[in-house]
Amino acid sequence: MAKWAAAMEMLLLVCDPGLLSPCAAPIFFGTAPSASCCSSLKAQQGCFCQYAKDPTYASYINSTNARKMIAACGIPFPNCS
Repeated sequence: MAKWAAAMEMLLLVCDPGLLSPCAAPIFFGTAPSASCCSSLKAQQGCFCQYAKDPTYASYINSTNARKMIAACGIPFPNCS
């Protein structure tokens, strides 16, 4: 049952990098992420590997500031293999 629920959640997940706009300052300037940023990150967590592989967004998601921001929000950085 848990696997089915996880599969359904992935089907409902819409990867939209625009939803991460509250995280622009932490990514670009290394500032602390806001609650809104962390909430957006958690909602888009299933999309991190997709963003990391997309040439348009890879440099942002793989940056040192992004990794710090993700960690500050208590989200593990995914292993995208």
